[in-house]
Amino acid sequence: MNIRGEVVIRAVALLLFLPLLGGVGAIAGIPSAGTSSAQDSASVADLVRAAAANECAANYNSIKHMFRSRKQTPQGSQTRLYVETQQATAALTIAYNDKPLGADQLRGEEARLNELSASPEQLNRKHAQEAENAQRSLSIMKVLPQAFLFEYDGEVIGADGVGADGHKLVRLKFRPNPAFQPPSHVEQVLTGMQGVLVIDPVAKRIARIDGNLFKEVAFGWGILGHLDKGGHFLVEQRDVGNGSWQVSRMSLAFTGKILLFKSLAIKSDETFSDFHEVPNNTSFAQGVEMLKAENTKLAQNTTAEVTPQARSH
Repeated sequence: MNIRGEVVIRAVALLLFLPLLGGVGAIAGIPSAGTSSAQDSASVADLVRAAAANECAANYNSIKHMFRSRKQTPQGSQTRLYVETQQATAALTIAYNDKPLGADQLRGEEARLNELSASPEQLNRKHAQEAENAQRSLSIMKVLPQAFLFEYDGEVIGADGVGADGHKLVRLKFRPNPAFQPPSHVEQVLTGMQGVLVIDPVAKRIARIDGNLFKEVAFGWGILGHLDKGGHFLVEQRDVGNGSWQVSRMSLAFTGKILLFKSLAIKSDETFSDFHEVPNNTSFAQGVEMLKAENTKLAQNTTAEVTPQARSH
């Protein structure tokens, strides 16, 4: 599958949840939804509306982070470092199949970032694409409470990258609302989905969404295509501190067609970790230097860990 097709499918998953941006705390003025009353249908609806409102508000949070991702596919794994900047998100690949890049590969990665950093035109284009994806995410999240019918399905405890550790999370089953009329092609994808939504009722944030396509669904936004019945996605989110929530895992398994005739298929499991804040005014060029420095530090730490073991033998 070409890179454009992969971007489309990954965008579908992100549209169902939120872009990889910092989060915010609960919106003032919305009463807490305690788990003691969560079984009440009105309380469930209020909780979903509050969580959806907070996910929309998270799009405007100014807190920026550096973090690491490891993406596993049938072809192997890729590890990358990311940093959010004023202009766009910068990414540096640091390993394939858990083996650090060779010197020539790393120079190629750094040259790519340096070229991007020196090109205002490319940076503006990347920024516009990220902003467009964010707006689609907002479109999806705004209609989430109306697009589905929700049913209380018990509680789970936040742990292992899901929600806030130790918090009681509310589990809700969801299915399409037959009365929902998608306002555009962007929201059309929701009509064929069902699954489970997990919400932190204190922070009023979505901790997990685990969904399946029970029928073929079409998507548009300038690229006509469809996703086949049987597709699955899992997106988890957690509290990374200072009121920020970030995606911690994204698992995708989809097949379908793009441009009506070109087949596409994607199967991947990606985890996100090691979040730490960076200055809000970080420029893209500064972000690139941060990535290089972080990779150097990781390489030094790895060498320091391996050397004593080698000497012991």
